[in-house]
Amino acid sequence: MGEIDDAIERADREGFTRQPPKTLQARINFLIKQLKTTKAVAAEIGVSQRSVERYRRGERKHPPRAIAERIDAAVRARWQPQVRRRRRKQAATATGITVETRARFGYTAPVGTTDDGRFRRLTVHLPPAYAQRLFDAREAGSSDREMRAIIAEGFKDVYFQDGGARAQGLSDVILNDIDYLDLDY
Repeated sequence: MGEIDDAIERADREGFTRQPPKTLQARINFLIKQLKTTKAVAAEIGVSQRSVERYRRGERKHPPRAIAERIDAAVRARWQPQVRRRRRKQAATATGITVETRARFGYTAPVGTTDDGRFRRLTVHLPPAYAQRLFDAREAGSSDREMRAIIAEGFKDVYFQDGGARAQGLSDVILNDIDYLDLDY
């Protein structure tokens, strides 16, 4: 997963209406309910089927840290899918997304102006059309580079060109060297 994909996942988690299961046994039971078999759960988290059965019965309560993290990630990735869909739909049709980042922005500009990329810390609210494009790209399995291009285009239109009021000659904005990137919708 890339930085943009991680940011979308974190934003999804902020919208949970209930917390995911806390105990190991409850988490394993949730995964079995979602994936249907202990064999599928074992393949998902990278352990043997027998280990999954032990976790399910409570015979083993403390898996190694790496396995516990994979179990947690698998549960969170499947937790409250309807809440996620509803929030994404609202962002894509009505509210848009807010992107907060510190990254190096490079751009192509007319001769006589500076086009040196430099680090900027920006918080920009992008319209619903960009949210829709970003979510569609993620669903289609687009690369992190393609999703960065969507966000960079949104920054160009909303921040750098201010909806067409300035920087008319600015043709391309490139989002590089991301220190951090957070989304809110």
